[in-house]
Amino acid sequence: MKTKEKFIKYEELLKEWSGRMNLVAPSTLNDIQTRHIMDSAQLAKYIPRNVNIIDLGSGAGFPGVVLAILGWNVTCIESIGKKTKFLEELKQQLDLSNLTIINDRIEKTLSKIPVKAGNYVFTARAFAPLIKIFDYTHKTNCRLFLLKGREIENEINTAKTKYKFDYKLYKSETGDGFIIEIFNLK
Repeated sequence: MKTKEKFIKYEELLKEWSGRMNLVAPSTLNDIQTRHIMDSAQLAKYIPRNVNIIDLGSGAGFPGVVLAILGWNVTCIESIGKKTKFLEELKQQLDLSNLTIINDRIEKTLSKIPVKAGNYVFTARAFAPLIKIFDYTHKTNCRLFLLKGREIENEINTAKTKYKFDYKLYKSETGDGFIIEIFNLK
């Protein structure tokens, strides 16, 4: 199956499963390609090709599954069993051998994975405030590429009360949010 076909199938499965569980806001189901897929795919411009991605709180697979379709090795961590079943269905239907799905808490999973800076990056979308994400990832010294909303400056200021870090902000191409790249997190 070609990349474009995988994205079409992804959209079909998302619509089908959204009738059974809350995967994305119902108001966004009419614009899955732009609102979710293209929004997630814009990370491809910033993430190096030679890294493994760990997607935190993967939910419906954004951005993790999108990045797996685009060729990265991705591990999606999702604690909600129903959402993990959806991710497993995506993996099977889209034939994504480069996608690993873990149904567990992030803090438990990260204590078991030998994450090394330079080999791994973290991604997340609509998951948690920066400070909470940093609580999970600060010991790894890995880069983070996060899709965030308009309130990113407030999140940055709050995170600076507990952590030191460098960052770059990139304007989203699909909405009024941002991509934030985090490095040197201490």
